[in-house]
Amino acid sequence: MAAPDVDEQLRLLGAGAVDFITDADLRRKLASGRPLRAKLGLDPSRPDIHIGLSVVLRKLRQFQELGHTAVLIVGDFTAQVGDPSGRSSTRPALTKGEADANAATYFEQAQRILLPDHLEIRSNSEWLGGMGIADVLRLSARSTVARTLERDDFAKRYAAGEPISVMELLYPLLQGWDSVMVRADVELGGTDQLFNLLAARPMQQQEGQEPQVVLTFPLLVGLDGARKMSKSLDNYVGITEPAVEQFGKLMSLPDETMPEYFALATGWSADRAAAVAADVASGARRPVEAKRLLARTVVDLYHGEGAGAAAESEFDLVFRSHGAPSDVAEVVVDRAELRDGRVRVARLLALAFPAVVPSNKEGTRKIQQGGVKLDGVVVDDADLALDAASLDGAVLQLGRRNWARLRLRGLSGG
Repeated sequence: MAAPDVDEQLRLLGAGAVDFITDADLRRKLASGRPLRAKLGLDPSRPDIHIGLSVVLRKLRQFQELGHTAVLIVGDFTAQVGDPSGRSSTRPALTKGEADANAATYFEQAQRILLPDHLEIRSNSEWLGGMGIADVLRLSARSTVARTLERDDFAKRYAAGEPISVMELLYPLLQGWDSVMVRADVELGGTDQLFNLLAARPMQQQEGQEPQVVLTFPLLVGLDGARKMSKSLDNYVGITEPAVEQFGKLMSLPDETMPEYFALATGWSADRAAAVAADVASGARRPVEAKRLLARTVVDLYHGEGAGAAAESEFDLVFRSHGAPSDVAEVVVDRAELRDGRVRVARLLALAFPAVVPSNKEGTRKIQQGGVKLDGVVVDDADLALDAASLDGAVLQLGRRNWARLRLRGLSGG
């Protein structure tokens, strides 16, 4: 099937963009008839991709569907530096091993959205890792402090007398150099990345390349309805999370965020998303019904058609009928954990849910907060201990989403 003409491609690729710099440049590049190279950079400081990032990944897929090449760059080199401002604990400096491990998971997750064809995967350590101090100094000469201070957050911090590290000033240049090295025709990103994306354009011209077109897209608000979606803020929906987990998280959304989620997280056309939002606003569709539709749609995107309906049924079983999930994971407790023939529930929480209960002390705190149930009954005694017979087969619940069926190793020959 022939590719759409230039006008149609321009309409499709520019749809939903906040910044488009410039549509005339993209028109000229499309008119050349050659496949374009559309770049997206990812920061692997965390191992999971959330549905907020899927907004730009789906736009990148549109480029692929039109015959262009998606260039996915994971910043494994810059991730080893961490947050250049030194002000964020959410972007810690990683070891090379950690950066490589996170990058590998990013590639696997991103390919759940991107097509395997017309895809080029790169790491910026390929070119940044070999730079010496002379290379860095030459790179730094390509911009000025005055130009950098045009960036809104820098200007505000400078005016307030807050420190700005030299390394922060270099970051846009490093990102721009990525574009030079992969000869990017287009770069995509969130609206918070506009300055860094624009930094590549003069650098490419200096290297005899056409400057890249810049397309920015809205940042999806997190589940709290206030801040942008972020794993570090625990207000995210991961694209690889279990279907029931995704469904449950989306059902917790504030009602006022639904129009944004329909527009950005479903993959729907703007008209279809707007129609559902209008139905909710007019009262033709109840907010809870719209939220269920949203949750089913997103789950289907990442788990396949029908997964959303199955997750909805499981959600109703657990959260409306207050039953245990149909697939409660078993956690084996070694008999060595018993003291005088018993083991405290606080200890069992740490064994069953180490990601959220890292210690016995934290297990005690969870019980005191009233969020722990044993076989459906709230545990109100922080010192409660179970004997072997009571423990084996018991269902332990922490909050709404953490369940475990306990099995005692060594009981009845087990």
